[in-house]
Amino acid sequence: MSKLKYNIAASFLKLKAYCEEENFKGWDPYDGLNSKVFNALPFKHCDLARLAWIQGFKRSPINFRKLLGVSKEYNAKGIGLFLTGYCNLYRLAESGNTTFGTKEELLTQINELAVLLISLQTKGYSGACWGYNFDWQARRLFLFPKKTPTVVATTFCAAALFEAYEITENKEYLNIALSSAKFVMNDLSRTPHNNGFLFSYSPKEGNNTVYNASLLGAKLLSIAYRYTKNETYKSAAQKAVLAACKGQKKDGSWVYGLLPVQSWKDSFHTGYNLDAIQNYQVNTGDSSFQKNIDKGFEFYIHNFFMEDGTPKYYHNKTYPIDIHCPGQLFVTLSKLNKFKRNKLLADKVLHWTIHNMQSPRGYFYYQLKKGISSKISYMRWSNAFMFHALSSYLLEKNNKSSNE
Repeated sequence: MSKLKYNIAASFLKLKAYCEEENFKGWDPYDGLNSKVFNALPFKHCDLARLAWIQGFKRSPINFRKLLGVSKEYNAKGIGLFLTGYCNLYRLAESGNTTFGTKEELLTQINELAVLLISLQTKGYSGACWGYNFDWQARRLFLFPKKTPTVVATTFCAAALFEAYEITENKEYLNIALSSAKFVMNDLSRTPHNNGFLFSYSPKEGNNTVYNASLLGAKLLSIAYRYTKNETYKSAAQKAVLAACKGQKKDGSWVYGLLPVQSWKDSFHTGYNLDAIQNYQVNTGDSSFQKNIDKGFEFYIHNFFMEDGTPKYYHNKTYPIDIHCPGQLFVTLSKLNKFKRNKLLADKVLHWTIHNMQSPRGYFYYQLKKGISSKISYMRWSNAFMFHALSSYLLEKNNKSSNE
């Protein structure tokens, strides 16, 4: 076994042990409003104070959460990412690779996480949906109360339940995941755009300008279409994909959103876009957006990773290096069936990430900056995301080895 392969297996085992020891609970970059101290102050009713408090927690390299009364909690999207990761590990075990657990052990973990994820649903909507475990004050001064469902969290959670169903054949997992399509269809608003429309980020008004969020809605509908053959799901997904693809720049890039303050181009949201469009094509059989995927991937692969494997946040600058940037690469390469052709880059990025962004305790850091970096352990943002990403990498490496 090469040194690099050994480091990857050891890295993942350390991460897995850390997350299991923490019982998948943790802090989040945006959980500042869970502070018992802040909620005892009169400022909690002021939107600017809430925004400043959240940003202070998010940007601080020092973790004040214990001091200010923020508890470690479950995050639904994080649990969804862990569930998907364990499904990947189960497929490794099926192929005979039990380095990360036996089939029996992994099946137990899959069922426990699926039941937990189902319990974290937000009730009162047309179908299953999920939000975050904290109040969130958006930059545009919208307050999203705790558990407000979003298309992002819902898609990651439902996709995980679909994966769990494929392994366990538990119809409850399938039915709950399928019901989430009704949330997308009935509870999200639609903004006309480029001969199609954009799904809103949540049922709340005024959050309908973000390409990756809309495309995640299309991804969820396309998966539901694969199981149900419901043409209304396919049609709605097609219009959302069309709107995003017509908004793609000539060089293959996407801006984050339509507002002037959303005009940046970043790494992992570009990966989300590519993943979602690919999912739409695979699940519906409609390959009319392949040129958009090809152009988008070329921009992605040539603008967000340096020769030595350093991942970049933006297309035109490197810092801050967010853990999502390397993590999404492995998922994108897997989803687009481009892992083999980009193996050297994937290995360089992963080696760099393990060397520079993993704690000796096993968890991954949030962000590296030019100045003082944030090396706080965030369960959803850093560890669940890398658990999913590394399990995808390991599954691809295993499949490649099996085919040689």
